[in-house]
Amino acid sequence: MKSLHRPLVINFFSSSGTTIVNFIVSVILARLLSPGEIGVYSITIVFVNIAHIFRDFGVGIYLQREPELTGEKVGAAIAMVFTTSWIIAALLYLGSPWIGLWFKEPAMIPVMKVLALGFVFIPFGTVTTSLLAREFAAEKQAIVSIVGTGTFAITCLSLAALGFGTMSMAWANLVNIVVSALVLYPMRSKNFPWRPSLKHWRDVFHFGIGSLLSNTLVSINNAIADILLGKLGNATLVGLFSRASATVGIFWYLAGSTMNYGSISYISQAHHRGEPLGPLLNRATALVTGVAWPAFALTYLFSREIIATLYGDKWLAAVPAIEALVISGGIGIIFNYTPIALTAIGRPYLSAIPTLVTVLTRIGFGYWLFDGTIESFAWAICAATAVTTPFLILQHRICLQHRFSTMLQALVPSALVALVCTGGAVVFKALLPSSLAPIFVLSILLLPIAVLWYASLRLTKHPLTTELHRIGAGFRARLT
Repeated sequence: MKSLHRPLVINFFSSSGTTIVNFIVSVILARLLSPGEIGVYSITIVFVNIAHIFRDFGVGIYLQREPELTGEKVGAAIAMVFTTSWIIAALLYLGSPWIGLWFKEPAMIPVMKVLALGFVFIPFGTVTTSLLAREFAAEKQAIVSIVGTGTFAITCLSLAALGFGTMSMAWANLVNIVVSALVLYPMRSKNFPWRPSLKHWRDVFHFGIGSLLSNTLVSINNAIADILLGKLGNATLVGLFSRASATVGIFWYLAGSTMNYGSISYISQAHHRGEPLGPLLNRATALVTGVAWPAFALTYLFSREIIATLYGDKWLAAVPAIEALVISGGIGIIFNYTPIALTAIGRPYLSAIPTLVTVLTRIGFGYWLFDGTIESFAWAICAATAVTTPFLILQHRICLQHRFSTMLQALVPSALVALVCTGGAVVFKALLPSSLAPIFVLSILLLPIAVLWYASLRLTKHPLTTELHRIGAGFRARLT
């Protein structure tokens, strides 16, 4: 764990900075664009995200997990990623009219064509990105992230202000890809010859096939909400639902990159050393839920204030979906490291089972419970998460040799911290005048709730306290 402390801290600050910039962009876009325009992009991007799974073909994970990496294996990865990326680019570009026709949204066609062009340039930086992650080179990754995010923000907001509408996000995405590839070029590792090779293509192909099914299902699972709601409802509902999801996902935006940073390589190395994964999963999940569960609870409690402050009153129709999405997120965060652990032990295809259950139940509950409101659709998503939970618990027991009861014991302090923070926030909110503007409610309560959260961590002897103190000690040492 010591080898990860510095990269994790660097990744946290770089990803947090990126998140803040992206969040500011989304807030400004919510005022420049209509829910329908954002909904069109949301529906289109889900198909692109699914295509990314086939484009990557497990190459990124292969490079991070492979115990002994050689020049021929890297060359095989390069050949694979260029082949798949350019094939996907052609299919997306040529298939865009059919997808737009199926959704009866002609505005999707030019958006998808521009996003398809990004697949032409993505492979120029894919292998370098994976090798940087394998080496925990957080400083170099931070540089790429800062430059790419800044370019995206400037391009997106400039085009939106000029009236490009939905296309502003599509063009900004393409510019971000090209600029990031240019920044990554001088960061290529000098240990490998950077040319395609077919010598170990079977190794890459077999690993890619093993991870392709699970990764595809994960991407479909992430996309099915927008696709299904777009088909059952309309682009406006998709736009509102995306804002509700983004509000609940604030924690993921801030901490998602950091909490998963280097996890595949780290867990894989522990597995190769013959270490049991149960204690590692228990501690990692306890650390994550110590932040996530209070964050989810507070998001529900202050949902109206958050949405009104960030997006404006015209987006308050998204509030009814928050409760169900918060519950779904609270359950899902417990199993954040399950597919990562299965991949690390060389069995990525097993994570496809619970994901398939989630996809099928989301579709079933979506058709059954949807009554024309995003609230009913959100509860359909939550119900699917609950149904999938037993399958995940069973995988922990059978595949990872991990008794899930030990994880529940490790999560007790996180539950107590969430309860204390929620109770304190209810009291603090009741003391404020009801006429106070949402932005002032959030600003006034930020500090006392943060103090209460830290105090509850110490009172419950949460393992996150030790990590916070270690990080604080490192900063103090650098300052002195």
